[in-house]
Amino acid sequence: MISANLVKELRERTGAGMMDCKKALTETNGDTEKAIEFLREKGLSAAAKKAGRIATEGVIETYIHGVGRIGVMLELNCETDFVAKTDEFKELAKDIAMHIAAARPEFLKPEEVPTEELEKEKSILRAQALNEGKPEKIVDKMVEGRIAKYFKDVCLLEQPFVKDPDKTISQLITEKVAKIGENISVRRFVRYELGEGMAKKEDNFADEVASMMGN
Repeated sequence: MISANLVKELRERTGAGMMDCKKALTETNGDTEKAIEFLREKGLSAAAKKAGRIATEGVIETYIHGVGRIGVMLELNCETDFVAKTDEFKELAKDIAMHIAAARPEFLKPEEVPTEELEKEKSILRAQALNEGKPEKIVDKMVEGRIAKYFKDVCLLEQPFVKDPDKTISQLITEKVAKIGENISVRRFVRYELGEGMAKKEDNFADEVASMMGN
């Protein structure tokens, strides 16, 4: 039995019609995530229909964490300047920027992971599986599963939202698309951490002074 609350939740997340949502949940035995996929495949998700629309308005959101130790700059796009100025859209941009500061994504989505880096990761994961004594015939399937986890670690849209780990950043955006009625997309982001990538100098200060004096 599909509850009214479950149908309501799916409708809010996808913008699809009530009967379409009920049918999708029935077909997927009440699994909301599979129901969302079902609606998208059938072209019944309002959010999916909006995904192809051009979004050139939006905001550049910045977030500084701590005493200036971590900084994030994010471009979040929507279709109209009107939506870009709403509190709900600005709050979404702020939430995603804060998430980036906390979760440290390296890429926006799996398609942006360089092929060379992806193949290197697969090679490492395959070697790990073999070293664990796993049978050769199931190693490739294990690697596929671990690559999916790798994407969740390094790709922003695949990461669980830090304020609500039950949904990904992609799902968070999809919900807002359904509610606001416009296509919304993250175009790009950059995350800075003070001193990141720099080799820390470990020379003894007294030795440095002595060196400067010619001793």
